Amino acid sequence: MNDKPVCEIQKNSRETIRFRLGEFKSHKFFDMRIFVTEPGENGGKPQDPAPTKKGLAVSPALWPQFKAALAQLEEAMIKAGWIDLADLAVQDE
Repeated sequence: MNDKPVCEIQKNSRETIRFRLGEFKSHKFFDMRIFVTEPGENGGKPQDPAPTKKGLAVSPALWPQFKAALAQLEEAMIKAGWIDLADLAVQDE
């Protein structure tokens, strides 16, 4: 499998959501997957992050529908009061 990391979001102290472009057996996809960092043995250095089964790989052909679905989800979260427009501003780290 060939993949190219694009960006990541720290979910919590052990988990990171990684966004990647990938290719497997000549099939291209974009991937959003949870990676977990396990603590090192005997309090040592943490292990390198490892991918989990928790994730989603989507064909680029579905990108227009996927993007539209995310917009609908955002609208639903705003209507439900889960987020407001200020939450949508990307914050500098």
